[in-house]
Amino acid sequence: MTLKPPVSTLDHCFGNPEAAIELVEYGDFQCPYCGRAFPIVKRIQEIFGNDLKFIFRNFPLSKIHPEAKSAAVATEAAGLQGQYWEMHHLIFENQRRLFKNALMEYAGRLNLHTGQFEADLHNPGLIEKVESDFESGLRSGVNATPTFFINGEKYTGAWEGPDLENFLQQELAKSKNI
Repeated sequence: MTLKPPVSTLDHCFGNPEAAIELVEYGDFQCPYCGRAFPIVKRIQEIFGNDLKFIFRNFPLSKIHPEAKSAAVATEAAGLQGQYWEMHHLIFENQRRLFKNALMEYAGRLNLHTGQFEADLHNPGLIEKVESDFESGLRSGVNATPTFFINGEKYTGAWEGPDLENFLQQELAKSKNI
């Protein structure tokens, strides 16, 4: 399966936009597996440095994780104030506390304009962005979280343990031999 649509300026990119390796995660902020993947992805980012760009797309499984969608909107709201990745990290580090008061607390910790942040939690454009990410996941064959795509192709190996990192090392070696 391929990533549909490909990464664009609508996505939040962490790392070098021109990196040889593009890692996209479809994730759910309330999903315990995504919580376990969070430090793995952080480690991969440290290892690969400028050779990796990371994109997180929202795939809230609202039926089993009722606070996931509001957490996703909260990251987008923080993004309007230039703090998308900081909120992304705070939410994963506090995954068991995603109710509205907790999200407001995180906004305060990040020194966001909390009145604007609270209003943006109901911003139709941000809600649409989260829903658009979800729809793109469905079109890309995502049926569980986390799901990873590497350079536009769905990764089907294990993400825990060394497999994901080893696969990325192989992809990087291929890109440098071209």
